[in-house]
Order: sequence, then C-alpha cells, then structure tokens
Amino acid sequence: MATKAQKAKSMKKPKFSTRVVRRCWRCGRRRGYLRDFELCRICFREMARQGEIPGVRKSSW
Repeated sequence: MATKAQKAKSMKKPKFSTRVVRRCWRCGRRRGYLRDFELCRICFREMARQGEIPGVRKSSW
C-alpha cells in the first residue's frame, strides 16, 4: 500500500510526460497496473471475482 507522500507525489504534474505514475485507485499500488480499469492486478482479480466489474468474469474451459 502506498503512503500519503507517495500518492501526493504521483498526483503532481511531472516535468516530462514519461514520468507519469499511474496508481490503482483502490489501494495505490503502481506496479501491475491495468489502464483499462485503473486497477492493479490484485484489486482487478478481487473485484472481477466478486462480479463488481461489468462485462468481466472468470474464464473456465
């Protein structure tokens, strides 16, 4: 989980566009980030499993 300082730093406008830090809106994690859902992989999995993300369900074959 990200600290308050890390979250505040990532909210600032970066000097260069490549320095943008995208964080999960739920937990603040920056690694394993899925842009389409604005979630980290862990939160995405939890929410998909609970059916909280429309159009996403666990695959089975």
